[in-house]
Amino acid sequence: MNDLRDRIEHIVRQVVMETVERSADSWLPAPFVGGRRPLIVANWKMNLLAADVQKYLAGLAPQIESGPEVAICPPLVLLPVLRAALGKHSQVALGAQDLHPFPFGAHTGEHNGAMIVDAGADYVIVGHSERRAAGEQDELVGRKLQAALAAGLRPIVCVGEQLDERENGTTLKVLRNQLSIALAGLASPLPDPADLVVAYEPVWAIGTGRTATAAQAQEIVAFIRERLGELLSFAWAARVRILYGGSVTVDNAESLAARPDVDGFLIGGASLDPDKFSKIIARAARVKSLDYNREVER
Repeated sequence: MNDLRDRIEHIVRQVVMETVERSADSWLPAPFVGGRRPLIVANWKMNLLAADVQKYLAGLAPQIESGPEVAICPPLVLLPVLRAALGKHSQVALGAQDLHPFPFGAHTGEHNGAMIVDAGADYVIVGHSERRAAGEQDELVGRKLQAALAAGLRPIVCVGEQLDERENGTTLKVLRNQLSIALAGLASPLPDPADLVVAYEPVWAIGTGRTATAAQAQEIVAFIRERLGELLSFAWAARVRILYGGSVTVDNAESLAARPDVDGFLIGGASLDPDKFSKIIARAARVKSLDYNREVER
């Protein structure tokens, strides 16, 4: 009975979302697929040093204004270094990998939103699976989301299931709960859809070499968009960018990006190599019908 109910709900949501997206075609900006500008995010995690920054940027293919948005999330100490190296007018955005939910106080080793903005960040990742593995719960993810928006940062909210949850068929339940709790604090007026990003990162695929198939990624990302519509607004959800993260490589980037609801990637290991990262950006751009650095593919 539960399976039948879930299937019926899925079909109804899909019809609603398709209707909303068709009606939105006239006012969503072209030429991006679905009207959403692709976003490719590099998460350096705890890697690289200040001495590596110039070499990395020199190896990163130049971005054109009409291409995907590119963001780099280095260790926090490298944010000012990257900001200085990129210059004030760079098209590459910067982000942090985490933030503290409080605006100030006796929290040794932590950094608040204002500090992260001051260091040069535009984005911040919240709820990454590695933070969740360290004990971070959905309620704390929601508080960090609110803190990010209050500081003027664009949060990248990560959600995803463990391997046992996928195998026992509870993926949708897990994601439904994660989104419901993390977004519970959002109220009207909602933030601009460009100011909030969701990243689906199946935990079983991160750093393991295992990757969700393009069909699996599309199914789950479409479900996330449906859930955002239920929680907040279907028109709003149609404009929110949803990324895939989980062992993205040069070889699988094109097939993943070709799915209509996948608006880009949150990339770990492959983003440490500027050549690989550039190729992933180029392949995502190509299937999103964008003329971006085609020479990178040569």
